[in-house]
Amino acid sequence: MSLLDIILLAISLAMDCFTISIVSGSILRRWHGAVIVRIAVLFGLFQALMPLIGWTAMRLFAARVEAYGHWIAFGMLLFIGGRMIWEALRGSGDESLFRPEKLTTQLLLAVATSIDAMAVGVSMAVTGYDTLHSLFLPLLIIGLVSLLFTFLGHWLGIRFGRAVSRRFSPELLGGIILVGIGLKVLLT
Repeated sequence: MSLLDIILLAISLAMDCFTISIVSGSILRRWHGAVIVRIAVLFGLFQALMPLIGWTAMRLFAARVEAYGHWIAFGMLLFIGGRMIWEALRGSGDESLFRPEKLTTQLLLAVATSIDAMAVGVSMAVTGYDTLHSLFLPLLIIGLVSLLFTFLGHWLGIRFGRAVSRRFSPELLGGIILVGIGLKVLLT
Protein backbone atom coordinates (compact mmCIF):
# COMPACT_ATOMS: atom_id res chain seq x y z
CA MET A 1 0.00 0.00 0.00
CA SER A 2 1.20 3.48 -0.80
CA LEU A 3 1.18 6.26 1.79
CA LEU A 4 -1.86 7.78 0.08
CA ASP A 5 -3.67 4.42 0.28
CA ILE A 6 -2.89 4.19 3.99
CA ILE A 7 -4.16 7.74 4.62
CA LEU A 8 -7.37 7.08 2.69
CA LEU A 9 -7.85 3.83 4.58
CA ALA A 10 -7.29 5.65 7.88
CA ILE A 11 -9.87 8.30 6.93
CA SER A 12 -12.44 5.68 6.02
CA LEU A 13 -11.88 3.85 9.32
CA ALA A 14 -12.13 7.12 11.26
CA MET A 15 -15.58 7.98 9.87
CA ASP A 16 -17.44 5.98 12.53
CA CYS A 17 -15.42 7.72 15.25
CA PHE A 18 -16.13 11.07 13.63
CA THR A 19 -19.87 10.45 13.44
CA ILE A 20 -20.16 9.24 17.01
CA SER A 21 -18.04 12.17 18.19
CA ILE A 22 -20.44 14.63 16.57
CA VAL A 23 -23.31 13.03 18.50
CA SER A 24 -21.22 12.97 21.67
CA GLY A 25 -20.34 16.65 21.27
CA SER A 26 -23.96 17.60 20.73
CA ILE A 27 -24.89 15.77 23.95
CA LEU A 28 -22.00 17.28 25.96
CA ARG A 29 -22.86 20.78 24.61
CA ARG A 30 -19.62 22.28 25.83
CA TRP A 31 -15.93 21.44 25.70
CA HIS A 32 -15.06 18.91 28.42
CA GLY A 33 -11.31 18.66 27.83
CA ALA A 34 -10.53 15.57 29.88
CA VAL A 35 -13.57 13.67 28.58
CA ILE A 36 -12.91 14.49 24.95
CA VAL A 37 -9.18 13.74 25.20
CA ARG A 38 -9.97 10.35 26.77
CA ILE A 39 -12.51 9.53 24.04
CA ALA A 40 -10.08 10.60 21.32
CA VAL A 41 -7.23 8.56 22.78
CA LEU A 42 -9.44 5.49 23.20
CA PHE A 43 -10.84 5.77 19.68
CA GLY A 44 -7.37 6.28 18.20
CA LEU A 45 -5.87 3.49 20.28
CA PHE A 46 -8.56 0.95 19.43
CA GLN A 47 -8.55 1.91 15.74
CA ALA A 48 -4.79 1.25 15.72
CA LEU A 49 -4.90 -1.92 17.82
CA MET A 50 -7.72 -3.70 16.03
CA PRO A 51 -5.83 -4.10 12.73
CA LEU A 52 -2.94 -5.52 14.77
CA ILE A 53 -5.32 -7.96 16.43
CA GLY A 54 -6.79 -8.86 13.04
CA TRP A 55 -3.33 -9.33 11.56
CA THR A 56 -2.31 -11.56 14.47
CA ALA A 57 -5.56 -13.50 14.42
CA MET A 58 -5.20 -14.10 10.68
CA ARG A 59 -1.98 -15.88 11.41
CA LEU A 60 -3.64 -17.98 14.14
CA PHE A 61 -7.26 -18.63 13.22
CA ALA A 62 -8.50 -16.61 10.24
CA ALA A 63 -11.87 -18.26 9.63
CA ARG A 64 -13.25 -17.56 13.10
CA VAL A 65 -12.22 -13.90 13.10
CA GLU A 66 -13.82 -13.21 9.75
CA ALA A 67 -16.95 -15.20 10.57
CA TYR A 68 -17.90 -13.49 13.84
CA GLY A 69 -16.24 -10.06 14.06
CA HIS A 70 -18.98 -8.21 12.21
CA TRP A 71 -21.68 -9.86 14.35
CA ILE A 72 -19.97 -8.68 17.53
CA ALA A 73 -19.73 -5.09 16.26
CA PHE A 74 -23.33 -5.17 15.06
CA GLY A 75 -24.58 -6.49 18.40
CA MET A 76 -22.73 -3.87 20.42
CA LEU A 77 -23.84 -0.98 18.20
CA LEU A 78 -27.42 -2.28 18.07
CA PHE A 79 -27.52 -2.55 21.85
CA ILE A 80 -26.14 0.94 22.49
CA GLY A 81 -28.11 2.54 19.65
CA GLY A 82 -31.32 0.72 20.53
CA ARG A 83 -31.08 1.83 24.14
CA MET A 84 -30.46 5.42 23.04
CA ILE A 85 -33.53 5.32 20.77
CA TRP A 86 -35.62 3.77 23.57
CA GLU A 87 -34.50 6.45 26.05
CA ALA A 88 -35.21 9.25 23.57
CA LEU A 89 -38.69 7.95 22.72
CA ARG A 90 -39.52 7.16 26.32
CA GLY A 91 -38.54 10.66 27.40
CA SER A 92 -37.16 9.75 30.79
CA GLY A 93 -36.03 13.29 31.57
CA ASP A 94 -32.54 14.69 31.76
CA GLU A 95 -30.69 11.49 32.56
CA SER A 96 -29.61 10.03 29.23
CA LEU A 97 -28.41 6.46 28.82
CA PHE A 98 -25.77 7.63 26.37
CA ARG A 99 -23.36 9.40 28.67
CA PRO A 100 -20.22 10.29 26.70
CA GLU A 101 -18.38 11.15 29.90
CA LYS A 102 -18.65 7.57 31.25
CA LEU A 103 -15.61 5.38 30.71
CA THR A 104 -17.77 2.29 30.09
CA THR A 105 -19.64 4.09 27.30
CA GLN A 106 -16.36 5.25 25.78
CA LEU A 107 -14.84 1.77 25.89
CA LEU A 108 -17.93 0.12 24.38
CA LEU A 109 -17.99 2.65 21.55
CA ALA A 110 -14.23 2.42 20.98
CA VAL A 111 -14.46 -1.35 20.61
CA ALA A 112 -17.67 -1.34 18.57
CA THR A 113 -16.45 1.29 16.09
CA SER A 114 -13.07 -0.36 15.63
CA ILE A 115 -14.08 -3.94 14.99
CA ASP A 116 -14.27 -3.28 11.25
CA ALA A 117 -10.61 -2.25 11.53
CA MET A 118 -9.89 -5.83 12.54
CA ALA A 119 -10.86 -6.90 9.03
CA VAL A 120 -8.31 -4.41 7.69
CA GLY A 121 -5.67 -6.20 9.76
CA VAL A 122 -6.77 -9.51 8.30
CA SER A 123 -6.41 -8.10 4.79
CA MET A 124 -3.00 -6.65 5.68
CA ALA A 125 -1.83 -10.12 6.65
CA VAL A 126 -2.48 -11.34 3.11
CA THR A 127 -1.28 -8.26 1.20
CA GLY A 128 2.39 -8.18 2.07
CA TYR A 129 2.53 -6.94 5.65
CA ASP A 130 4.41 -9.91 7.00
CA THR A 131 6.24 -8.38 9.97
CA LEU A 132 5.25 -6.22 12.91
CA HIS A 133 7.76 -3.65 11.72
CA SER A 134 5.92 -3.28 8.41
CA LEU A 135 2.67 -2.56 10.28
CA PHE A 136 4.05 0.28 12.40
CA LEU A 137 3.46 3.19 10.00
CA PRO A 138 -0.04 2.13 8.87
CA LEU A 139 -1.16 1.55 12.47
CA LEU A 140 0.29 4.88 13.59
CA ILE A 141 -1.49 6.74 10.78
CA ILE A 142 -4.79 4.95 11.46
CA GLY A 143 -4.62 5.79 15.15
CA LEU A 144 -3.66 9.44 14.63
CA VAL A 145 -6.31 10.08 11.98
CA SER A 146 -8.99 8.57 14.24
CA LEU A 147 -7.78 10.69 17.15
CA LEU A 148 -7.90 13.87 15.04
CA PHE A 149 -11.32 13.06 13.54
CA THR A 150 -12.65 12.43 17.06
CA PHE A 151 -11.55 15.90 18.16
CA LEU A 152 -13.02 17.44 15.00
CA GLY A 153 -16.31 15.57 15.47
CA HIS A 154 -16.64 16.76 19.05
CA TRP A 155 -15.94 20.32 18.04
CA LEU A 156 -18.60 20.16 15.31
CA GLY A 157 -21.09 18.50 17.66
CA ILE A 158 -20.55 21.14 20.32
CA ARG A 159 -20.58 23.98 17.80
CA PHE A 160 -23.68 22.95 15.85
CA GLY A 161 -25.34 20.47 18.21
CA ARG A 162 -27.57 23.02 19.90
CA ALA A 163 -29.17 24.03 16.62
CA VAL A 164 -29.76 20.39 15.70
CA SER A 165 -30.99 19.43 19.19
CA ARG A 166 -33.72 22.06 19.03
CA ARG A 167 -35.29 20.08 16.19
CA PHE A 168 -34.10 16.56 16.97
CA SER A 169 -33.16 14.72 20.13
CA PRO A 170 -29.38 14.06 20.02
CA GLU A 171 -30.00 10.71 21.71
CA LEU A 172 -32.56 9.68 19.07
CA LEU A 173 -30.34 10.85 16.23
CA GLY A 174 -27.29 9.20 17.81
CA GLY A 175 -29.15 5.94 18.36
CA ILE A 176 -30.29 5.86 14.74
CA ILE A 177 -26.73 6.58 13.59
CA LEU A 178 -25.29 3.81 15.79
CA VAL A 179 -27.83 1.28 14.54
CA GLY A 180 -27.06 2.41 10.98
CA ILE A 181 -23.34 1.95 11.51
CA GLY A 182 -24.05 -1.49 12.98
CA LEU A 183 -26.10 -2.44 9.92
CA LYS A 184 -23.32 -1.16 7.66
CA VAL A 185 -20.79 -3.33 9.48
CA LEU A 186 -23.11 -6.34 9.25
CA LEU A 187 -23.84 -5.88 5.55
CA THR A 188 -20.26 -5.17 4.51
